[in-house]
Amino acid sequence: MKLTRTTPRSRRPRLVALASALAAGLALTLTGAAAAQAAPAAGTDYVALGDSYSSGVGSGDYDSASGSCDRSPHAYPALWAAAHAPATFTSLACSGALTGDVTGKQLTPLTSATDLVSITVGGNDAGFSDVMTTCVLKSQATCLSGIATANAFVDNTLPGRLDTVYADIRAKAPNAHVVVVGYPRFYELNGSCVVGLSEAERSAINSAADHLNSVTAKRAADHGFTFADVTQAFTGHEICSSGTAWLHSVNLLDLGESYHPTAAGQSGGYLPVFTAAAS
Repeated sequence: MKLTRTTPRSRRPRLVALASALAAGLALTLTGAAAAQAAPAAGTDYVALGDSYSSGVGSGDYDSASGSCDRSPHAYPALWAAAHAPATFTSLACSGALTGDVTGKQLTPLTSATDLVSITVGGNDAGFSDVMTTCVLKSQATCLSGIATANAFVDNTLPGRLDTVYADIRAKAPNAHVVVVGYPRFYELNGSCVVGLSEAERSAINSAADHLNSVTAKRAADHGFTFADVTQAFTGHEICSSGTAWLHSVNLLDLGESYHPTAAGQSGGYLPVFTAAAS
């Protein structure tokens, strides 16, 4: 016969009470931890700046009040704000914005109370939109020449312009955590595309994006800002990839959306990278 050890009746109420107390304490601890994690976002004053990659061009449902800036609720800043409910959220990101547009038109909301700033900028200064149009419509030689010109600009002129933008942001928002967000590579090389640009052009375009990110990351670091690199997040989702592309290919009916993230690219690529960098 198997003997079973039982707890004396006199001790059972004490054990039950102790277990209840431990459970309540654990619940309070977990609740407190969750509140601690949620508190920074709940009290955050967040301002989004920059160009079309921050305004959400390519993701659709543009706010008519934003006019030609084409700000979308599917852009990563709006998605982050919807998920974290910051105290305030303002986006002045605008399609086509140059570094001078940021300093001249977008910095008004920044104050010493601003806690978080995000920005993508630099691609338009380097003329990548025109380069991509050239590569689609003209010869390989003309395309590669345009990319070389853009790379030279990134080396020689863009660093100074980024320094100006970043210094102005820090001056107006001295206490903010500033996240500088980069650009994706556009193409999966040797991928599924059988027409369009040559592999040499696609490779040169990818290298130019990497170069732009590298220079931008260095300038961001020198100003004490965080650089958020999205290239790995987009791996397997570039144009010509076997998976679902998170970037629009060339759209002759709406060239403005070409080479911009889709709504899935904003939510699946940009948002998680920014969320990690913003924490």
